[in-house]
Amino acid sequence: MDDFKDWIGRSTTASDLVTERLVSEFRATIGDLPEPADVLLPGLHWCLAPEIREYGDLGRDAHPRLGLLLPDLGLPRRMWAGGKVMFHGPFNAGETVTRTSVIRDITLKSGRTGPLGFITISHEYMVDGEVRVTEDQTIVYRDDRIAAQADPPAAEAWETAASREITPQPPMLFRYSAISFNGHRIHYDHTYATEVEGYDGLVVHGPMQATWMQLMATSLLGRLPESFSYRGLAPLICGRKASIEARHSNTGLELRVHDISGGFVTMQAKAS
Repeated sequence: MDDFKDWIGRSTTASDLVTERLVSEFRATIGDLPEPADVLLPGLHWCLAPEIREYGDLGRDAHPRLGLLLPDLGLPRRMWAGGKVMFHGPFNAGETVTRTSVIRDITLKSGRTGPLGFITISHEYMVDGEVRVTEDQTIVYRDDRIAAQADPPAAEAWETAASREITPQPPMLFRYSAISFNGHRIHYDHTYATEVEGYDGLVVHGPMQATWMQLMATSLLGRLPESFSYRGLAPLICGRKASIEARHSNTGLELRVHDISGGFVTMQAKAS
């Protein structure tokens, strides 16, 4: 850890304009969004102020190569682990949003699949000095040499859950990669996803799954959730039928993305 402690506290800042075009592209990509159409939607912040780098600054997975924005832990495979989003207010078309990102923590562990590296980053999205969204996000890095993994546990039945079925297809993944400027090849390069990183097919974006759940939470609560915490459990593979599900709890809502074909949960969340 001594090799990485000087990364703690490093920050980057970027700004972006919320355009009518971005809002339209977001709505067309995610689909089946609540009305009215002029309400700026949760999940849009993941499409604002992306890290933009020249081709020479990209790693093998087409993210900015490690050592530039984030430390190189010697673990090449990147995954969205989870995080917590706090919504303080919506964005409006025409506003300029400034995102400040700070590396808060770096942890190395040894799991059943091999060595793991966890990087926690805090993001703050502001408009004219007013905080609109804050997020603590954790990214996990893994080694290429991964032992055989057990199947995810079967999803328990949610008898009273609200639900919406969706079968993500390649055009949806392509569009989301485009509007979020996410270059990760597991979302569009089938050969890379299957032969290099060992997935069963193209992988549905973690933030898109979280957006599905945020939108359902907004619809059920009748407002933006004040708090939304999420955790990735397993990859959702493109073309597999999934169900976005929610049920009420003592503290708000429990939500999940359920891979119906496989019978397991790919991402779970809580909202209040």
